[in-house]
Amino acid sequence: MTNVALIDDHESVRLGLEAACQRASTKDVVFSGSTVTEYLSWRARAGASPADVVVLDLTLGDGTTVTENVGRLVRDGSSVIIHSVADRPAAVREALAAGAAGVVSKSSSIDEVIAAIRTVARGELLNNVEWASAVEGDREFADAQLSAREREVLRLYAAGLPLKVVADRLGVAYSTAKENITRVRMKYVEVGRPAPTKVDLLRRAMEDGILEPGTDGRDAD
Repeated sequence: MTNVALIDDHESVRLGLEAACQRASTKDVVFSGSTVTEYLSWRARAGASPADVVVLDLTLGDGTTVTENVGRLVRDGSSVIIHSVADRPAAVREALAAGAAGVVSKSSSIDEVIAAIRTVARGELLNNVEWASAVEGDREFADAQLSAREREVLRLYAAGLPLKVVADRLGVAYSTAKENITRVRMKYVEVGRPAPTKVDLLRRAMEDGILEPGTDGRDAD
């Protein structure tokens, strides 16, 4: 059973999603509310575990930013799907940079939203038209200016190979491969797209076309 939290300041949207999740017997809505603070306060009071997936409105009415909201939820241990009208690509890019697993347009069908929740709950990144449009609409977002060698090390490492195997395959020292990954991470930080974990590196590699969407990296060390 996937535990889902719905955070949107439009009650009608929440009620519709909640009803859809209830119809999908594998989805349990553990929280429905209008702010991230409200959700985290409920968690603390109830002693509840973090929701597996949080479906989050791009802009809430409490004055919080999307970076703040996504960051708090990701640090709390949930995967985040942005549910947006998708008319603010810069804000969508901000959400993705903050660690959101993907974005689903509010014009999408309920079945598409449920499918997105199912995908993210499996630990996979959500790649769809809205996600691609947000990335492609910003050249800086899509280009960390990696060298050819850095791209190759990233491609193999993010796809799931241990770093020692990457080094052996490329015929370089382990320390050289490690230095390449360190530089890759630094370059992503410089363009506002930090990648502190291997899953983050997988996301960046797919964003930049270094890996094909659908690579899951589950063989990663």
